[in-house]
Amino acid sequence: MTDTDVRLQPKKKGLTRRQKRRLSRGAQYVVFVAAVVAFAVTADWGRLQNQFAQAGIARQMFPDVITLALRNTVLYTLSGFVVGLVLGMVIALMRLSSVGPYRWLAGIYIEIFRGLPALLIFIFVGVAVPLAFPGTEIPGGTYGQVAIALGLVSAAYMAETIRAGIQAVPKGQTEAARSLGFSPAKAMISVIVPQAFRIILPPLTNELVLLFKDSSLVLFLGVTLEQRELSKFGRDLASTTANSTPILVAGLCYLLITIPLSYVVRRMESKAQEAIR
Repeated sequence: MTDTDVRLQPKKKGLTRRQKRRLSRGAQYVVFVAAVVAFAVTADWGRLQNQFAQAGIARQMFPDVITLALRNTVLYTLSGFVVGLVLGMVIALMRLSSVGPYRWLAGIYIEIFRGLPALLIFIFVGVAVPLAFPGTEIPGGTYGQVAIALGLVSAAYMAETIRAGIQAVPKGQTEAARSLGFSPAKAMISVIVPQAFRIILPPLTNELVLLFKDSSLVLFLGVTLEQRELSKFGRDLASTTANSTPILVAGLCYLLITIPLSYVVRRMESKAQEAIR
């Protein structure tokens, strides 16, 4: 065969980029369907239903799981969020301060409380504080302890979020406020902070979702029957009934709050992106 004949032969074409993407996507669907089918075939659904889906046990949880456990969980979360937001705002302003000791103190706080597990913070508030200050009681009892513990945990994260939001506001806003005769403090409170909160609202709402789940650590503070939140309520009934259905119901109650909040976060993030465009 001559060189001319070789050149005249049609060249073999490989898969195009679009065909490769379709092939890859199809393979992923096949793997997903195979995994679902394998799980459905191999799982012992009878045992799962018997252990996690007893309708009679689930009915026994109502209405206390809503009027008591879910209510306490919401109260713990909101109180911790308020404390964390106020403390986080103060720490964020200290972080941005021109006074060196303020910046150092805020930085140390953020590094320590972001690095420690939330469980240790709860133990510290419930055990170390009474030992350090004998005879001193935190206002609100267990509710006050939970608010402080959750607030200390969330404030470190909120402080960095608020600081980033303040720094994201264009400097021209500060200059415009100062040109109108605003003092630095008044310009920060009246002009910069409101604009920063519009920027950081999605991550703050996401922090609320995380706090809602962290509220389950309240059981390490020692709560009464009337102070139980969802996790403690579910665990107690699971021990009493020797069945895991109460834990599943408690988990579903968590989802009643976290899924709508997560949807709100996604909506706010999409609106923020549309505003930037």
